[in-house]
Amino acid sequence: MARGTQLSVTMENKPGQLAKLGGVLARAKVNIDAVSVLDSSEVGVVRLVTSANAKARAALKKAGMNVVQQPVLVVKLPNEPGALGAAARKLAAAKVNIEYVYGSAAGAGKPSKIVIGVSDIARAARVKL
Repeated sequence: MARGTQLSVTMENKPGQLAKLGGVLARAKVNIDAVSVLDSSEVGVVRLVTSANAKARAALKKAGMNVVQQPVLVVKLPNEPGALGAAARKLAAAKVNIEYVYGSAAGAGKPSKIVIGVSDIARAARVKL
């Protein structure tokens, strides 16, 4: 299974913050491959995998944003019923806990890019999905 790197950006929860992040990445010519936004009343956390994480991280830091990297699984799953469940069962059988999942669903007939945060990245990387 493919390992990848996720960027997590902590931002104030107010209008325009996601637009600012998107603008920084656009100017750096970095595409967002998968994204998730978690919020609380004060702060939002944007998790993303990009086409060029090192370039994205540098651009976001230069813009004054707080950026942290974490290892994740980045997999392509068929865009069909049961695909995510089958992958989750294989990780569970390997005693790997799934902490979160997000992704970018593709159109019919195309695989979806799914990002999986897990308890044990080394063990999870050995699982055949």
